[in-house]
Amino acid sequence: MMRAKKKPRPSATFAGSALSAMGLALAISGCAVGPDFQPPEASVQDNWIEKSDKRVSNKQVMSNWWRTFKDPTLDRLVHLAAEQNLPVQIAGLRILEARAQLGVAIGQLFPQQQEGSGAATWNKISEQAANRASLPTHAFADYSIGFDASWEIDFWGRYRRNVEAAEAQMSSAIADYDNALVSLTAEVARSYVSVRTFERFIEIARENVRLQKEGLQIAEARFRAGATSELDVAQQRALLENTIASIPDLETGLQRAKNALSVLLGRPPGGVDKLLQGPRQIPSASPRVAVGLPAELLRRRPDLHKAEMNAAAESARIGIAEADLYPRFFLFGEIGVQASDLGKIFAPGSLFLSTGPSFRWSLLNYGRIANNIRAQDARFQQALVNYEDTVLKAAREVEDALVGFLKAQQRAASLQNSVKAAERAVELSFIQYREGAENFQRVLDAQTRLLEERNRLADTRSNIATNLVALYKALGGGWEIRNGKPIVPEIMQAGMMNRTDWGNLLPSETPPPAEQLTLPTPAGQTPLLLPPDYEAAPMPPGRPAN
Repeated sequence: MMRAKKKPRPSATFAGSALSAMGLALAISGCAVGPDFQPPEASVQDNWIEKSDKRVSNKQVMSNWWRTFKDPTLDRLVHLAAEQNLPVQIAGLRILEARAQLGVAIGQLFPQQQEGSGAATWNKISEQAANRASLPTHAFADYSIGFDASWEIDFWGRYRRNVEAAEAQMSSAIADYDNALVSLTAEVARSYVSVRTFERFIEIARENVRLQKEGLQIAEARFRAGATSELDVAQQRALLENTIASIPDLETGLQRAKNALSVLLGRPPGGVDKLLQGPRQIPSASPRVAVGLPAELLRRRPDLHKAEMNAAAESARIGIAEADLYPRFFLFGEIGVQASDLGKIFAPGSLFLSTGPSFRWSLLNYGRIANNIRAQDARFQQALVNYEDTVLKAAREVEDALVGFLKAQQRAASLQNSVKAAERAVELSFIQYREGAENFQRVLDAQTRLLEERNRLADTRSNIATNLVALYKALGGGWEIRNGKPIVPEIMQAGMMNRTDWGNLLPSETPPPAEQLTLPTPAGQTPLLLPPDYEAAPMPPGRPAN
């Protein structure tokens, strides 16, 4: 560090006073301005609207709900997606980012500036400068090596509130990761149901093609025998070709559903065909469903916990903004050696030292600080209202999916009977047409009706499955699939470690023992894995508990 002249050495009395001031500041640095966060309250109904339905149970929601379909293919797809889905990996990386940001916030509790410095300069003084004649020389060299430190005492809790905000943001990132898994498991199941539904539509179309070809043969035989006109043949052929023409559109929908499933699994389009081998039927589950109680949503749905943690972070930021109203206290220190002759830089007498307390106080801020506090308070209130809104939407999603699931079952039961009646109508119309008892229009009408009823039944069975998937998603099920797994794939960890020193922030490859430390997670949820050597950063005394 360059100095025009040596600084006087501070007295031992002054140094002792500075140390005493430091101790006093540390002793009283436990207060923190701003509100202490209180978890928001949201009103939920005591029970679901469909509580009286015997198919609805208040038992605990299944964590691995997709197994209710008893479909091994779906089970495998869900697990592969949880391991390979790219948006979920991004959500896991955001947890690592939040961990690192928390480390930055904790680091601000300690001396904010700690720098070593050094300089070698050559200086020439103007011959016209004041007091030039009193100086022994107009040119000189200056060499210095020093160390500076500056510490803003967290008197008003500015930095501790910043740590609170960072902790809340990390917990929010974990909830966001869990919510990504909830959405992923539901989307995989929905896409799988879509694949099986299109396969069923194609199967129905081909069954009707076979049936309509049989009708065409009958019409042609009667036409050749002179028992009917060519109109019957033409009408039957038109119906047949129209049914055949519908198959390419269904195959297009099937391929698109497969492509969507491929992307969910982190694979290029066409990468799931081998995984879909097996029985081609729309997944079905028990007509009964366990939905728990509405109040359990507050503990189980990750997006509700995320909204709560976002509010907690905004609450802490009110304190950060409010701390600007008060003076900021600093302890600074500077020590080093300085000489005009490099050979004498470590000689006796070259040491310089400066230390002591200081403060800064923004007085004439023209309302900027007060308005910043108001703006932050408005953001906090927005977060609280958003939490309430998220709770209401969560309850609505459950109710919508639940009534859809129950009513679709009733519709399917009626449609099953309708399909049987339509099949019998086709059979009778063929018999009567052969015998000449009915005209061919009755045959055409019966075949058209059968195709419609079969498609409606398949669509309704698909709706039963998709409504059940939507119900479990609305209930917040699916994030439990991460239990016992790292949040970032092993191969990605290796690449990141080769590129950057991540210390102990990366999760471990294998599940840790139960006694290991864990990250904070929503109540009732299994914590994420931490590496064996992870240590929670100690918090200073006096930090208000959330």
